[in-house]
Amino acid sequence: MNLTIRNALPDDETVIVALWRACDLVVSYNDPGADFRFARGGASSDVLVGIDANGRIVGTVMVGHDGHRGWLYYVAADPMAQGSGIGRQMVTAGEDWLRQRGIAKVQLMVRETNTKVIGFYDHLGYEETPRVIMAKWLDR
Repeated sequence: MNLTIRNALPDDETVIVALWRACDLVVSYNDPGADFRFARGGASSDVLVGIDANGRIVGTVMVGHDGHRGWLYYVAADPMAQGSGIGRQMVTAGEDWLRQRGIAKVQLMVRETNTKVIGFYDHLGYEETPRVIMAKWLDR
């Protein structure tokens, strides 16, 4: 499936959040709408969408960087069309977005509850890089 890739628009939020939910990318402690608005409003981040021939949003990737490393989040492909190349095109679009900004390394995290996607990322050349990730909630 060939997609048209573009930056998400504010009016896309409802459709995008529904897609993220359909792909099981949303967890109780994240507000996906707030994530969407924050990424779109940042100088170093954005949300890209893949549009099919019927004009439907069927894929997404949230992309951002800290000036050194880039990150991909919310990589989503319409569950009814998974396996048709949507995910690959969205990952490529995110990587291209980072390259255009001079970012040399891209990373992503996979929740341990979402291991079904590991093979997909392996196929795209991503490697597991063992790290200890530490986190702290600042306002909870």
